[in-house]
Amino acid sequence: MAYARGMPDYSIESAHGGLVAGVDEVGRGPLAGPVLAAALVFLAPPDPALAAMLDDSKKLTAPKRDLAAAALRLAAAEGRLCFAIAAASATEIGRLNILQATYLAMRRALARLPVTPDLVLVDGNRAPPLKHKVQCLVGGDALSLSIAGASILAKTVRDRAMARLDPRWPAYGFGRHAGYPTLSHREAIVTHGVCPHHRRGFAPVDAALGLMSLMEPAVSAD
Repeated sequence: MAYARGMPDYSIESAHGGLVAGVDEVGRGPLAGPVLAAALVFLAPPDPALAAMLDDSKKLTAPKRDLAAAALRLAAAEGRLCFAIAAASATEIGRLNILQATYLAMRRALARLPVTPDLVLVDGNRAPPLKHKVQCLVGGDALSLSIAGASILAKTVRDRAMARLDPRWPAYGFGRHAGYPTLSHREAIVTHGVCPHHRRGFAPVDAALGLMSLMEPAVSAD
């Protein structure tokens, strides 16, 4: 089914009639840090003021995302919605690959919800392996308020987590780019090598690891 694009609304959730979770991830593209997923269920139709604040997190400025995330958390405290956020670490990404790690973060987020949704709306065109009934929505964070809210929560939490890494690993600029492959980040990897939060399996990281191994002194067999 095709849906008209524009601002997200609650029509898909309303049409279903049961408990509907919107799920979205953030952080598939970075070279460092975890991938996060959020799952959000409106327990009552969202009020217009909250709905007006929600959109695809990539379209919102950081201050607007922070305001929307605060409004979502207040609504959760008031019992009007519930949400859960979960991650898969850089180590798990290297072991599983980014797609499977993303699915793991989604399953963890859904498992942490205090309710069991009847339907899960997922942004994208590929259904993750979940125990729930799934509906995929291409561009879902611009269609569904549940997905939009989940995307905002995941984005704000991940950005804060990457900012907290910045003082510990100042050479990489995590507070500026949140681990994404900007030119300055890729140059820092070439210059300084990788840190424990970089993702194995991503080409710039693996290339730096290979270079580092070549630069290590040979170990004597004696």
